Amino acid sequence: MQSPKGYLIAVGGAEDKGEEERIKNRQLDFFEEGILKQVLDLSRKKGSLQIEIITTASSIPDIVAQSYKKAFKKLGCDLVGHLKLLHREDADNKKVIDRIQKCNAILFSGGDQLKLCSVLGGTNLIKIIRDRYQNEPFVVAGTSAGAAAMSYTMICGGDENRAFMKGEVELSIGFGFLQNVIIDTHFDARGRFGRLVQAIAAQPGSIGVGLDEDTGVIIERGIKLKAIGSSSVVIVDGSSVIYNNIADIKNGMPLSLSNINVHVLSRGDVFNLESREFITYK
Repeated sequence: MQSPKGYLIAVGGAEDKGEEERIKNRQLDFFEEGILKQVLDLSRKKGSLQIEIITTASSIPDIVAQSYKKAFKKLGCDLVGHLKLLHREDADNKKVIDRIQKCNAILFSGGDQLKLCSVLGGTNLIKIIRDRYQNEPFVVAGTSAGAAAMSYTMICGGDENRAFMKGEVELSIGFGFLQNVIIDTHFDARGRFGRLVQAIAAQPGSIGVGLDEDTGVIIERGIKLKAIGSSSVVIVDGSSVIYNNIADIKNGMPLSLSNINVHVLSRGDVFNLESREFITYK
């Protein structure tokens, strides 16, 4: 199978949208180095620019869409649409499909990833997005829930305080833009290392990607993962695990694993998902 020609941009949530109240704590220049600027730069590779915001995961879709419209306008992009898809039939609407076929990029907002996938999973809209991502320089971005849903297996819930106990992390099926990768978000802010470790214990052939807030990754050709944003990306690789007791214990009992490989990436670092190698250009 050929490598995808498009780009995935997975974001850990709470990305800088250029709000005045965040200026004092801002580590990166919103207009030059911010995550949403990265989305725009990749989207422009095809010429004209049109972005569609999909807010299915959110409980406040209009407010969320407006915040992105304001942020992209600050960056010089006025052509930002809002696809408020609340029901499965909305995703098969001809006008919606036409907009997905014409835009340069889509961005799945945060919220509830299980809701997002239950409403949109298996629809024509997702099939078209997957096809465009595979065959065109099309940008598929997602933040928080929208990032978690990009992989085939996704984390959809779990108690961070009991994440090393079997059964305390819930897994489900995502959109499948990425195979053998599991993404977790708000990673440092909500202490989710244990969630990702249990997910990898359940599927040690996969690579776990933990995204902190205002931090993300650009995935090119389905292989090259590059860290962007103001904090760290944690990679959990279970391919070399020697001991793993998850299949032998009952729910509620503690996990035991040995020989997990963990990498920490900051802005500009690269991880090859195929060779499982960390590369830094600093």
